[in-house]
Amino acid sequence: MKRYILALDLRENLELIHEYDDWHKKVWPEVLKNIEDSGILKMEIFRFYNRLCMIIETTDDFTFERKGKMDKEIKKVMDWEKLMWDYQVKIPGSKPKEKWVLMDSIFEFNSNK
Repeated sequence: MKRYILALDLRENLELIHEYDDWHKKVWPEVLKNIEDSGILKMEIFRFYNRLCMIIETTDDFTFERKGKMDKEIKKVMDWEKLMWDYQVKIPGSKPKEKWVLMDSIFEFNSNK
């Protein structure tokens, strides 16, 4: 199993931020199926004000490239992504057209207890 942590910002508008939260309470079934079919086993999104953090756990053969290709093949998934762009903004340091960005691990603690 692999684990990834990604970050993204939302527009600094409380009404839009709450709308974004609401959309994630009713994610379209096609989007959920695509997430599962891509090899993502678990996904969580956390938010503080307009900063998002997503944690995903995947199968060993998961790749973001394959996930991106799968996304483009399903119109409803692309409609969802277009809708989400209404709320999202590029995070500082991201590449052109890049939404979620991978975060680097800089510290880890494991208790031996």
